Amino acid sequence: MAEADNDNLMRTALYELHGALGAKMVPFAGYEMPVQYEEGVKAEHLWTRAHAGLFDVAHMGPASFRFKPGMGPDTPDERFAELARRAETVIPSAIGVLKPGRLRYTVLLTDEGTIADDLFVGRPAHGPRQGDLYLVVNAGVKEADFARLSAVMGEDVELERYDHGATLMALQGPEAEAVLEGILPGVAAMKFMDFSPFPWEGQGVIVSRSGYTGEDGYEILVWNDHASAFAAELLKDARVKPIGLGARDSLRLEAGLCLYGHDLDVTRDPIEAGLSWVIQKSRRERADFPGAARILAALASGPAELRVGIRPLERAPAREGTEIFAGGEQVGIVTSGGFGPSVEAPVAMGYVRADLAAPGTPVELMVRGKARPAEIAPLPFVEHNYKR
Repeated sequence: MAEADNDNLMRTALYELHGALGAKMVPFAGYEMPVQYEEGVKAEHLWTRAHAGLFDVAHMGPASFRFKPGMGPDTPDERFAELARRAETVIPSAIGVLKPGRLRYTVLLTDEGTIADDLFVGRPAHGPRQGDLYLVVNAGVKEADFARLSAVMGEDVELERYDHGATLMALQGPEAEAVLEGILPGVAAMKFMDFSPFPWEGQGVIVSRSGYTGEDGYEILVWNDHASAFAAELLKDARVKPIGLGARDSLRLEAGLCLYGHDLDVTRDPIEAGLSWVIQKSRRERADFPGAARILAALASGPAELRVGIRPLERAPAREGTEIFAGGEQVGIVTSGGFGPSVEAPVAMGYVRADLAAPGTPVELMVRGKARPAEIAPLPFVEHNYKR
């Protein structure tokens, strides 16, 4: 990454390409990032749902933990098991059971059992790297995440960060498989949450079948020297268009996917966030993660509030911070909201009192000082199209 000329914003390796493509650049998580291109957010959103969209997500935090040379257990299986054991002291998911080439979505917990971040963790697919622990954390909190994880990993483990030397990009949409298979033969055989290295132009790229739109697709980690050429190769295909952060946000909202710092933060635990499924049975039985008493109590008796979908019944969108009312009292708050181009209606997510969380429950949203009708809705608003 290179420093920008103003505001000390970082620029990704695709910065010049964004300019050539007519992107509107905005500050985001310390970077200059494309919020949209010339066709606009709605067109980009709908293109991704129908074809394939290319996203620059190099602001994220991909990295690996591994034992320092000459340290740690002897075999890759033993090294991964030990790294997973240490990571599980701050992550409530079962990591040690991951097979080579598999990812898992999870959360990083504070000491109180609330959510410090959501992230992917995985076990590399091949060779000695099977003993590493791969992860991708969110841009805005990656420094804190790396510090917290490094502290539990210990002095015999080193962190290799890829966010400075490599570019993470995402290809999302129903035509993503056909497009990428033409460039990286073999990716079509991958299932959702697989990840593996592939050769390209004499170097290796890391591909995961994952994303943040609800559509089938991939995230590809490419070394910076080759990132622009790889992106340009994808964009040669008429099925691919560049997509900005604006459409990325509306796509993930329709898919009911959380945005850290909005739908998730250190005031929420995984149960009220609707993420109880990230805590597998073995971890619930062991109860050896931070805040286990709080989290398991919420699992047993239910939390006071729950994350829900919300459908405004008028055309006015309900933005983040909109108060939710029922029976004349405030019962919750919107954490993400906007217009959903695929459903042609406003959509939102937020937290409400648990007794009001059933789909179809009527509520009111205070939009610009006026109470407007809405109802609790099931998530997601658009069904996921992952390749299982």
